[in-house]
Amino acid sequence: MEIVIFVLIGTLAVILIYGVLIYNNLVRLKHDVAKAWANIDVLLKQRHDELPKLVETCKQYMKFEQETLEKVMQARAAVNSAMRQGDVGAVGAAESQLRLGLGNLFAVAENYPALKADDTFLHLQSRITGLENSIADRREFYNDSVNINNVRIEQFPDLILAKNFGFKPAELLEFDEAELTDVDMGNLFS
Repeated sequence: MEIVIFVLIGTLAVILIYGVLIYNNLVRLKHDVAKAWANIDVLLKQRHDELPKLVETCKQYMKFEQETLEKVMQARAAVNSAMRQGDVGAVGAAESQLRLGLGNLFAVAENYPALKADDTFLHLQSRITGLENSIADRREFYNDSVNINNVRIEQFPDLILAKNFGFKPAELLEFDEAELTDVDMGNLFS
């Protein structure tokens, strides 16, 4: 009889330890997603701070390109609004518009040799391009973290603990179709 009790206690201990390990892994994954999002947030804020400087520099040269500058600032405001609301889907859509606007701004700047030669413009263009690359890297890391989290909370036996402790799937940061297609370079310079 004592052996049965020891086996039962041992089995319960193993199940309890396994459950704790699963729970701790789910918590770690949830925090990995939050950390990945925080990294994106930092880069977006840095770029958010640089964009008005870029637009002001461009305004000095681009008297007739007000619409391009306004689109960049409207997209910047949309990203900021989506970030405040914590709406990942809206951030993805607004980011796509902002990236498109920046691409158009840099393409239009080609028509202004004095602007292209301005040290402030060149510095800001380089800084924003670097931030764009970093944001793309962080987006990939964020989506990987979200994918790992979402898979784990749907797998057995993790899903039992995930449902009981309220672990929720995270939303992928997806892009507009326009960002997935090739850029028509001829159209940009016509």
